[in-house]
Amino acid sequence: MTKWVGDNPKFYPHTALHDFEAWLLPYWTTIQILAKHNRSAPRGTPETVNHQKPPAYWIKEIFELGKRPKSYNKPIDGKAILKNNDLAIAIQACPELKAFVNRIISLCDEDKLIP
Repeated sequence: MTKWVGDNPKFYPHTALHDFEAWLLPYWTTIQILAKHNRSAPRGTPETVNHQKPPAYWIKEIFELGKRPKSYNKPIDGKAILKNNDLAIAIQACPELKAFVNRIISLCDEDKLIP
């Protein structure tokens, strides 16, 4: 990305390996509750989960297996998964998310970085 953008000191590239759902996987208990199913969480660290299907598919699958009347809806259910959960949990479990959040923080106050 940096090659494409060129030498721009205001460009800070960060990528997520999969959809943002990787950052929701640390809240698997909440996902189970919302999906009304007790399927086990996928193995591995959230940002490396794939097993031939990315995190969004894992969440969609548990929602469809559960006793919900509707399948997973990214904006609605993503918000519901995060509601009442501490974002610090996902930040500590997901190195790319942590780097992204720390980049934003560093632009405001270097002393407030998340260890």
